[in-house]
Amino acid sequence: MFTGIVEALGVVESIQRHEVNQAPVVRLVVVTDLPVEAMPIGASIAVDGVCLTIVGRTAGHFAADLGPETLALTTLGALEPGSRVHLERPLKLGDPLGGHLVLGHVDVMGTVVSRRQVGSSLELEVSVPSPVSRYLAAKGSIAVDGVSLTVNTVVGDVASMMLVPHTLEATKLSDKRVGDAVNLEADMIVKHIDRLVAAQLGGDERGSAGGHTPRREISIDTLRRYGFVR
Repeated sequence: MFTGIVEALGVVESIQRHEVNQAPVVRLVVVTDLPVEAMPIGASIAVDGVCLTIVGRTAGHFAADLGPETLALTTLGALEPGSRVHLERPLKLGDPLGGHLVLGHVDVMGTVVSRRQVGSSLELEVSVPSPVSRYLAAKGSIAVDGVSLTVNTVVGDVASMMLVPHTLEATKLSDKRVGDAVNLEADMIVKHIDRLVAAQLGGDERGSAGGHTPRREISIDTLRRYGFVR
């Protein structure tokens, strides 16, 4: 579990292809100032919003393996030596929850469709595929490359976020250009509520970012049946 508050920017040192149990694996090695040498093998770390497992570490370096799904469904498949990445260690019970609850399970990749300077801040508009855009609402939360951001507006499948100077300084989001891909994770609480409501209203129970959830029309009788109105 993470909060979407980036702790550090790491740099990809190498991307190595090897085999584990006769299966091909891509190993990512990252240079960081975080004290990863104190983290146990098997610990989690978020890299650009993707929860990875540490399989090796020394002072200033850690390694994590990328499976086929991670390579296909996130931006990590496009990383190269020298790429900067957002890093966040897992939340511990009792730690401040500065952003919002983030699992590190990317729902989908979005695309930057515009960027606009607004004073000292930067407004980014991101195209969000429709299975996920339904989870977004103005003033709600979304993780973009692992960064907890507030959604300013949602128009169709495009969401806008305002990046304040601290975010621009502490993350690499200021580098994003029109056409760049970003990892997106919608608010987990909203997704659970969506699934529960869909089941109550007679939709199918897939309720995931990858599946369509048919819904019955909401009528006053439906609202009355579930106690929303009298």
